[in-house]
Amino acid sequence: MEKLDFESKVEAAKKIMEQLMDPEIPLERSVKLYKEGMALLKEAGEILEKAKLEVETIEKEQIEGGEEVPV
Repeated sequence: MEKLDFESKVEAAKKIMEQLMDPEIPLERSVKLYKEGMALLKEAGEILEKAKLEVETIEKEQIEGGEEVPV
């Protein structure tokens, strides 16, 4: 299975949420979709956290190097 980027994971989770809104969805299918959606959101959260750490590292390096960090 192809790895999705952050935006693709969030979009896929939104589509799953739309499917879960269907009152006719069978319970077994809804549980499967829920698990899939939660896994996508967890992965997206991990990507976001990694990006945040990278930005913090860059800012710290700039401050230590005597450069001003743009706000």
